[in-house]
Amino acid sequence: MISTAYAQAAGAAPGGSDLLIQFLPLVLILVVFYFLMIRPQQKRAKEHRALLSAVRRGDTVVTMSGLIGKVAKVQDNEILLEIAEGVRVRILKSTISEVRTKGQPVADDEK
Repeated sequence: MISTAYAQAAGAAPGGSDLLIQFLPLVLILVVFYFLMIRPQQKRAKEHRALLSAVRRGDTVVTMSGLIGKVAKVQDNEILLEIAEGVRVRILKSTISEVRTKGQPVADDEK
């Protein structure tokens, strides 16, 4: 006859290595997700912040809504954008999607 102790030893109890093997695919998916999704998005956001901080008077910019104009005045969080001769609109700095041409600073004649 088979002893009770021998019969209980035949089944392998879940150990630490089995747990690691179960979570390994999940960890690999998270690593791939980080390198393919999160890291490039952080890089793009950093570049966009640098672009917004470098905007100055005279630059030609494109907003997210599609307006193209020349920067007339830069304030803390707002920009005065000239979209046509004598037509100026105030926009938020964060709505700028790209800077088309870097302009030379215009002499301040308004003062």
